[in-house]
Parts: sequence; structure tokens; C-alpha cells
Amino acid sequence: MASSSPPRRANRVLQTYGQHRAKMKYYHTIDHMIYEILSSALTCLVSTKIPPQCTKKLLHSAKQHIVQAPTNSPQKIITRTIWILSLVSLFNDVASEMLIPVMPMFLKHIGFTVAIIGVLEGFAEAVAGLSKGYFGKLSDASGKRLPFVQLGYALSAISKPMMAFFVYPLWIFFARTLDRFGKGIRTGARDALLSDEATPETKGRVFGFHRGMDTFGAVLGPAIALIYLYYHPQDYKTLFLITFAPGILVILFTRLIKEKPKKIAATGQAPPKKIFAFFSYWKKSPPQYKRLASGLLLFALFNSADVFLLLRMKETGLNDTSVIGIYIFYNLVFALLAYPVGMLADKLGLKKIFIFGLFLFALVYAGFALNHSWVVFILLFILYGIYQAATDGISKAWISNIVDKSETATAIGTFTGLQSICALIASSGCGLLWYNFGSMATFSVTAGITVIVIIYLMRFRGLDSAKPADPLKKIP
Repeated sequence: MASSSPPRRANRVLQTYGQHRAKMKYYHTIDHMIYEILSSALTCLVSTKIPPQCTKKLLHSAKQHIVQAPTNSPQKIITRTIWILSLVSLFNDVASEMLIPVMPMFLKHIGFTVAIIGVLEGFAEAVAGLSKGYFGKLSDASGKRLPFVQLGYALSAISKPMMAFFVYPLWIFFARTLDRFGKGIRTGARDALLSDEATPETKGRVFGFHRGMDTFGAVLGPAIALIYLYYHPQDYKTLFLITFAPGILVILFTRLIKEKPKKIAATGQAPPKKIFAFFSYWKKSPPQYKRLASGLLLFALFNSADVFLLLRMKETGLNDTSVIGIYIFYNLVFALLAYPVGMLADKLGLKKIFIFGLFLFALVYAGFALNHSWVVFILLFILYGIYQAATDGISKAWISNIVDKSETATAIGTFTGLQSICALIASSGCGLLWYNFGSMATFSVTAGITVIVIIYLMRFRGLDSAKPADPLKKIP
């Protein structure tokens, strides 16, 4: 019986490797070695009887099959860079979330009204969003990520203690805006680093793990604030100074990140000269990106800051300790579920999990509009934690899957930039809506708009992120 043809033998080589790759430990670390072995074997096999372009296709398919091979082991997915970035986010959130639950009480203590609080939060988020787009595009244009990550986290670290020195409204606006500006500088580059460390099939888990670690900091931070305020009631200024301790750890950990040389190629585009230059990306972005971002931005346009949820609990008579305690519990739910929900999203699809999260959000806001019981508030915050786990990291993973790798920071930065402009409108509008019509109207309107967004996203089948095609199927 005649031996099989070279193409068929080459195909069997790749298929055999594909069948056994799941059993191989640490395949990410030996990726290059395996590729070289397969390259040599296939080159020898087909060099005399197959045209050069076919050989090139086979070698490319071998490489792609190795790189995109799925794995279910966290040790193989969570790399050193992801761990360090996650720890940086954890300590940064310890500092930030020490202040988030007490910020409404502090601002009201120094004379801020609910409407002014809404304007402050919205303005700060708008500054963060605009800078996310600009510095995201700048990161892609330069081909660098790490400098933006380090500078952004450093600015946020020094901004929080600043609010302890003066209580003048302009100073509070400046300090809070500086904190958000730092977030804007780092976000696009950081998320691009995370995306570069993952494959399309593992992005739900990678972003979920990062969000889980980030949110675990949101558990520790309010817990520290709760313990401190228990022994030192209304001593907010000292609490602001304490935040500098985890801030120092953030700065130190960012120095441990090692950006892989030549991992990210510069796009060749000129650096943006204006803060709004990133808007040009919207014109040339893929249709899927525009359709997805449009739905998410409509949701963001009515999704106010979490401080309104805390104010609602205060309105019903809960004391500071109870409010902070429930907020800690919510963040614990979020932190524990972020990675498992990310795994589920990788299996079932990012779109399905995201829409499920929006459905929970609508239920939560409808509940906040009607509820007065602290027990029900706890149940609502459990659902709110699940919602965050199903949408926060998932949305970024979804966007990164439908755009070119070289434009990841720009795509995420552009979206978050527009999202933060929507946040300015949302928080300011909700503050005015609350002031004039009460909390029930505020939460009811948001819940209703969320239902519309769910219907919008469900109508488009093409919005789901597609898993990469198996390159073996393309080989004749």
C-alpha cells in the first residue's frame, strides 16, 4: 500500500499534536521550542514536494494552533505580569475604597449637597474618561504600555491624602479630579497589557481574575475604614492620610512590572495632539465595535455612580456602620465571583453573560426604588455584586476580542472616554432628578432604560465574540 501524501502526513502531525496539547504542562513557556521542532519536522517533510507557500501556511497554522490552544488551569493562564497588575489594582483599590463609602458622608459633612456631589463625581469621571481615550491612543501610537501604567497609579496614590489638608470645594474638586486623571492615564495601557497576556479563549478569565483581585481591595478598604471610624467617629481627615500607605505599595509594585521588549509594535501613527483626537477612531472602527459601544453607552448614560446607592440606604435610616458593612459585603460577592463568572463567559459567550448581568442590574435598581428594609438591601447588593462580575471585566474582554490587537488601548480608551462623558451626564442628571423628584424616580428611570439596552443587545447576533477558528481545518 502506497504511503500517504506529504500534505496528509503533515496534517496528521498537527492533529496528533492538537490531541495531546491539553496534556502538556506549561505549554505557554515551551511554545517557542515546540514551534521550532514542528517547523523543522514539517520543513523536512514537505520541502521537496509542496510549493513554498503551502509550507508557509502549514508552519503558520502550527504556530497559531499552539498559541491559541485552550487551557483550563489557572496556573497556565495567570502570568507573572497579570499577577503583578492584579496586586497593584488590589492595593490601589484598598486606598480608593477606604474613601468611597465615606465620601458621601464626608462631602455632606463639609457642606456639599446631593446635586453638587453628583456634579463632582460626574466631572471627575468625565476627566478620567477623556484622558483614557487620549492616553490609550498615545500608548498604541508609541507602542509602550508600562510608562502610562506607572505614572497613572502614582498620581492616584498622591491625590487621595490631599483631601485631608483643605476642605475648600475647589481643592476637593482638584484632588478628586487628579485621582481620576491618573486612572485615565493608566487604564487603556493596563487593559492592553492584560489583553496581550491572554488569548481570545481566556480573556474572560484573565479580566475576571484582575477584576476579582481589584475588588478584593474594595473589601479590605471599606473594612479598614469601618474599623477606624468605629473607634474614631467622623475623623475623616486622618482616614484620608492613611490611604497613602497602600499608595506607596502601589508605586513600588508598578516598578516590578517588566514590559516584554518588542511585544507591542507601534502603530506608526502620529501621537495625538489634542485631548479629543481619539474620537477619530470611532470613524474607522469596525462596525461590530460601533454597535456594541452604542448599546453600552446608552446604558452608561443612565448608570449613575454607586454613591447614590449608598445615599439611598442612608435615606432609609441606616447608620454609617451599616452602610459601609453592606458595601463591604457587596464587594466581597463581586471579588469572589469575578473569576468564576469569567470562566463561564469563556464557555457560554461574553454576550450572554453580559446581558444576564444587565438583567440583574435592572432588578436591583427597581428594588432600590421601592425598598426600605436593610435585609432586602443586602439581597439587592448580592445581585449587584453578581451584576458587576458579569459586566465589568467582561465588557473590556468583549471589546478587545472584536478589534485589532494593535488598537486595543485606543478601542478601550475611546469607549471608556465616551462612557465617562456619559457618566458626567448620568451622575449630574441623577443628582438633579433625585433633588427634584426623589430617589424612586431616579432608580426607576435607570431600571427602565436598562431593559431597553438589553433588548437592543439581544437583537444583534453578530455582537457576540467569536472564538478563533481552528487552523487545522484550513489545511487541505
